[in-house]
Amino acid sequence: MKKSFVSLSLAAALVAGSIPAINTASAETLNNLKEERSSIENQREEISGEISTTNNRIEEIIKEQEKVTAQIKKLDSKIEDTEGKINSVSGEIDDTNAQIEKLRGEIEELKKKIEERTALLEERARAIQLTGGSVSYVDVLLGAENFGDFIDRFSAVNTLVSADRKIMEEQRQDKESLEQKEEEVQQQLAELEAQKAELDGLKSELDGQKADKGSLMDELEAKQAELEDEKAELVEQDEHLHEMAADVEDKIIAEQERLAELARQREIERQKELERQRQAEEERKAAAAAAASASQTSGSSASSPSPAPSAPAVSAPVSGGDWTSPSYGRMTTEFGYDVLNGKTRYHYGIDIANSPGTPVSAAASGYVVEAGYNDGGYGNMVLITHNINGQSITTLYAHLSSIGVSQGSYVEKGQYIGGMGNTGYSFGSHLHFEVHEGGWNGSKSNAVNPRKYISF
Repeated sequence: MKKSFVSLSLAAALVAGSIPAINTASAETLNNLKEERSSIENQREEISGEISTTNNRIEEIIKEQEKVTAQIKKLDSKIEDTEGKINSVSGEIDDTNAQIEKLRGEIEELKKKIEERTALLEERARAIQLTGGSVSYVDVLLGAENFGDFIDRFSAVNTLVSADRKIMEEQRQDKESLEQKEEEVQQQLAELEAQKAELDGLKSELDGQKADKGSLMDELEAKQAELEDEKAELVEQDEHLHEMAADVEDKIIAEQERLAELARQREIERQKELERQRQAEEERKAAAAAAASASQTSGSSASSPSPAPSAPAVSAPVSGGDWTSPSYGRMTTEFGYDVLNGKTRYHYGIDIANSPGTPVSAAASGYVVEAGYNDGGYGNMVLITHNINGQSITTLYAHLSSIGVSQGSYVEKGQYIGGMGNTGYSFGSHLHFEVHEGGWNGSKSNAVNPRKYISF
């Protein structure tokens, strides 16, 4: 039997006086749980923002590390090249030192020759001095016994003179060669040592730059480790809040189910009271008819009470099975991604457009867990929880022009719950209808395509 909002309201006045207190306490408990859920969601959003910021900072540090690593690689390449040059110059220096050592040996040999020549020339000079200079050569010539002997002596004298001249020329050349070789080798060695000193300075400078880059890399790695620790703490907090949110969500569902059970019990009491009223009314009518018949009074009869006002008739046909369409009209937006005002969004329900006041009915039998105005953009909204084949499902009806049910009341499939409207964040009269497998939450993580259960 269908229960209208008006009939339930009339029956509520006859229920025991303790029920309003239970309703108030239950509503307060449910609202407190929802506020706690909202607070946890806000904290999670804040932590999510901090995690995002930390990730950005970590990415920046990693990019800076990549730059420093590239710079260190370049310095390593320069250091390697410089070390190669140093090794090459060191090799040349070693070769030059070897040449110097070899040259020193040659110099020693040359010095011996020079000393020998010097001794020979000194001996020749002493001989000339003792014999009076060149006269000795004349005496040698005049002492010839014959012309042949004279020729031989003359040739010998010329040979001696030429030998002396050659010795003196070789002496001069060897001295000049010795001096030139010493000067060239010493200059070459000085140039190589200067080049090596310059390369050693460059390598020292490059080593210093590499050490600085290494220190910077150590600082960046330490900062990254610090941020990773901060991120880990934030993730741990988020996981804890997620567990808290799940626990609160379970409590909300349990409280909604408890309220639904209380509403069911209250509905049973209402129906019993209505049945008692009906029986009392029938007895009153029977008594009035009996009295009228006894007094044989005609032309009048006990007037029937005015029928209680009822909710508008449901215009959408009610389907068989557990589900039915909540209203009728033109399907304007389907479930999933769409574009609104030039921006892509995810639409968590189905929109059915029609004129204001078009009847909206419950898509399945269940209990009303929320009925009122929603500040989050839904406007006038009704939330109904259903238990179908052991599965908890919640349906949402938004942007209503009016609401015909109250929180905690029981509704049957196809029962009128309000009129289609344009309240909240809306752009024309329509019904926004959502289906959630489980309880409804702000992130709509349980939302599914309504077409999974309903054929529109």
